[in-house]
Amino acid sequence: MSEINVTPFVDVMLVLLIIFMVTAPLLTVGVDVDLPETTANPIAGVDEPLAVSINAEGQIFLQNDPTTLEELVPRLERISERNFELRIFLRADKGVAYGEVMEVMGRMNRAGYTRIALVTEPLADE
Repeated sequence: MSEINVTPFVDVMLVLLIIFMVTAPLLTVGVDVDLPETTANPIAGVDEPLAVSINAEGQIFLQNDPTTLEELVPRLERISERNFELRIFLRADKGVAYGEVMEVMGRMNRAGYTRIALVTEPLADE
């Protein structure tokens, strides 16, 4: 009588599960931004959004790649293949001036991107 030993299979699967649990949070946009906190509800959606980030020094990033304000819209058009219905998450450090954030958002809006969402952190329980 022969039996299949599943113990090594279970061990390998558990190791893979742990690896994926550890690496999944690292797959988000890697620009270090101290987001403001709010009580707004999360946005539900099916398509994968693009992320535009502004760090504390005012540098602009498209996904993880640094860019300038002038290069932002042409790069967005190339990446999105001029799909103006694509969701864009705008992440800005809470120390960045409101005018700078609105300038970036305004440029994207003037280019035709209308589905721009501001990203925040949920309020910590007090």
